[in-house]
Amino acid sequence: MTETFRIRLTNLKNTARMTQIDHNNSNDFKKQDAYLRAEKQLKALKGFYSHAFFYVVINLILIGVVAFHSNGHFWNFGTFSTAFFWGIGLAFHAIGVFAKGWMFSKKWEDRKIQEYMKNDQTRWE
Repeated sequence: MTETFRIRLTNLKNTARMTQIDHNNSNDFKKQDAYLRAEKQLKALKGFYSHAFFYVVINLILIGVVAFHSNGHFWNFGTFSTAFFWGIGLAFHAIGVFAKGWMFSKKWEDRKIQEYMKNDQTRWE
């Protein structure tokens, strides 16, 4: 009986120490996590802006070349097909960058994690 009590007391002390350590490190972790997420979002934004820039420049050049050599057949689908299909890809890139948290946001992830942890805890109690 005494050994069981000592073991539980030791476990309680270790848990208290770990909680204190986790509490101190959690603020640093949250700051670092926020910084890394912001850095990742900035990288995605820069990628989209460069994609949009090259989309405009290259399609203006292609449409200009086609217009110069078209001999009156400028207004057909072939003239704008590259811009059209590349524009679809650019639209999906924009959705990926600007609407990233629309469906599966960080808050949603946190809620689901808490829900799974709660379900797991009640299953083992």
